[in-house]
Amino acid sequence: MGAALAPGTARTSAERRPAWWRVPFLVLGFVALFVGIGAGLARLGYAMPGPVAALAGLHGPLMVCGFFGVVIALERAVAVGHAWAYAAPALAGVGTVFVLIGDASLAAWLYCGGAAVLLAASLDVLRRQRALFIYTLALAAAFLAVGVAAWAAGASVHAVVPWWLAFLIVTIAGERLELSRFMPPSPRAQRVFGLVLALIVLSMLAAIRWDWGIRGFGLGLLALALWLFRHDVARRTVRQHGLTRFIAVCLLSGYAWLAVAGAVMVAAGALQPGAPAYDAALHAVLLGFVFAMVFGHAPIIFPAVLRVSVPYHPAFYLPLVLLHAGLLLRLAGDAGAGFALTRSGGLVAALALLAFVVGTAAAVIRGRLTAKV
Repeated sequence: MGAALAPGTARTSAERRPAWWRVPFLVLGFVALFVGIGAGLARLGYAMPGPVAALAGLHGPLMVCGFFGVVIALERAVAVGHAWAYAAPALAGVGTVFVLIGDASLAAWLYCGGAAVLLAASLDVLRRQRALFIYTLALAAAFLAVGVAAWAAGASVHAVVPWWLAFLIVTIAGERLELSRFMPPSPRAQRVFGLVLALIVLSMLAAIRWDWGIRGFGLGLLALALWLFRHDVARRTVRQHGLTRFIAVCLLSGYAWLAVAGAVMVAAGALQPGAPAYDAALHAVLLGFVFAMVFGHAPIIFPAVLRVSVPYHPAFYLPLVLLHAGLLLRLAGDAGAGFALTRSGGLVAALALLAFVVGTAAAVIRGRLTAKV
């Protein structure tokens, strides 16, 4: 969120040097990612080390609060520019440490503290600048804060899942709005966007008491996916080449999965833990939509956060293909083709995430070596 300098802005020598002091935050985030992947595979029946298998029930919090809670909060702290804002990724990262040592209750409150600081940082930006994308990002941070606070206070993960999903979905929508500010949507399109957000919020509130709220939430996701398809510049940039096309492919494929998730919620009418529709909807959002966005934005985020180059390579497509292939297998299993496909799809998706991490690290190393030549 605004972490990168505007085109043509001169950089000082300090701004050109890699910000390695931010790496420990990312390390804690990626620890949550790796352990969360292992916990997810344990839920599918794969043999995992004992300490990881014991965290199978915390797969969701590790991925949402532990990984995205660090990564998104770190990106926001870079944009805000205040030292206190780094307390958000720090608290989320320490929360993961307490998950690993077996104190999930304290971890939940640490995650809650990180979410509260993220919300404060978002409101600080809103205080200084009023724009639709800033309102959207602040709303997303509020979703996380509410969801984590409810979980820390004793609510089940299932009960707060819509709030966590909304945090990730609306954050991404806000960031797409921010990146389109030089070609902003029309005032009418912005009003429609606001109505879609209102539908999502009202449906989430309704879902606290009535199952039909999930159906409304699904309609909101469908509407948001259609809005993004219609107004995102990716529809045009997908015709270009190299990194620009790769990012557009990630975005458009992610929007398709967001629409799938919305359609599943509308059809199911309720999300019951353990039900095939629950598995399909959650992973269509978290894997198909959210991680497709992560793959596409990584070449932008890492240079902004760490001040390192992530040069494009056609191998970037490999994790994306694996991700979509794994998700197709998983949803085929959920649709009735058998648990073996669901299980295999989970493994392929896990390999996709690992391939993404390895590929991104290799690109950073390649960029560093190129810079020294």
